[in-house]
Amino acid sequence: MLNENIRNLRKTKGLSQGELAIKLNVVRQTISKWEKGLSVPDSSMIISLAEELDTSVSTLLGETVQEECLIEENIKNISEKLEVINLQLAKRSEMRIKTIRRLLVLVCAIIAVVFIAFASINSEYLNWDFNNPELAIVGTILHGFEFLFVRIAPFIFIGSVIEIVFTYRKQ
Repeated sequence: MLNENIRNLRKTKGLSQGELAIKLNVVRQTISKWEKGLSVPDSSMIISLAEELDTSVSTLLGETVQEECLIEENIKNISEKLEVINLQLAKRSEMRIKTIRRLLVLVCAIIAVVFIAFASINSEYLNWDFNNPELAIVGTILHGFEFLFVRIAPFIFIGSVIEIVFTYRKQ
């Protein structure tokens, strides 16, 4: 909700991301990340952001305020909301890492299965009668695939294993 409110209020004010970034002394990419929900501004930046967008912090965070609260209560509420948003971002990031890790394990498994398949057929297609055009085409395709696979797959496999290790180290 915060990201949508920032985007909508910025557009309502007729500001570009770059113009708002200049007013807040941040880079344009920071505004973009806030609007995409990839990160959130800290509590002091939210206050500055609300001032630049001519709105209250509660409106920016999506609340409707019925009575005025003390500044300390507002800052406490803001920090609690930011904590919830940060936890949501952390969970989303963790899910992405798990998905990437699973895909890398799948790539390694596929490479291992194809290597086993190639070892079991033992390049049997090389003994085919290549005078037959259909067998020549299929044999050539199989040989070309095996030739490239045997040379490229080990690098992909090693790279995948390294990336799997790095995804565990980031935790």
